[in-house]
Amino acid sequence: MDFNNFSVVKHPLIEHKLTIIRDKNTSKKEFKELVDEVAMLMAYEITKDFPLEEVEIETPMGMTKAKMVSGKKVALVPILRAGLGMVDGFLRLMPSARVGHIGLYRDHETLQPVSYYFKVPPNAEDRDFILIDPMLATGGSAIASADKLKSEGIKNIKFMCLIAAPEGVKAFCEAHPDIHVYAAGLDEKLNEMGYIVPGLGDAGDRLFGTK
Repeated sequence: MDFNNFSVVKHPLIEHKLTIIRDKNTSKKEFKELVDEVAMLMAYEITKDFPLEEVEIETPMGMTKAKMVSGKKVALVPILRAGLGMVDGFLRLMPSARVGHIGLYRDHETLQPVSYYFKVPPNAEDRDFILIDPMLATGGSAIASADKLKSEGIKNIKFMCLIAAPEGVKAFCEAHPDIHVYAAGLDEKLNEMGYIVPGLGDAGDRLFGTK
């Protein structure tokens, strides 16, 4: 996909784990653990442009100057419910990040997002937001979520997903060219039901053991 604001995060461990995640025979326990691990690996890429500042510290051997992340206030916003499965992996790297929630579900007939919940940390306009959903399929839910964040005065937003469909990438990147999208994999297409092919099935159902 030729969009400046779309990247596939390439790493052997991510590709290996994503293959097991896709396998229909992977257990719920292993699926959940692997989604968590891939989210943590992706967090390295998503945070690579965070600015650093020089600080002075004392090691057991004496004083030295070193680098620390410069005053970043990060907020993670999973799109309920499947987005919850990727939050803990990110928090392992940035445990001080705040967590908000956006409740959206996709109407299976119209394929349009329906909103039912929204809550973000205070002083939202001063934070860097990372919107999280395992699947970028039609793009409807992600676009609606980004619209809602922007309507609250939030400007610094990134979007993280496991798997994206070309249709969803095109729709989202055109609707929000200022938001960079990070995916672990870009798949072939959507089927007639709006599911990603080859995909991994319904991420929420596989994470939480529902059908």
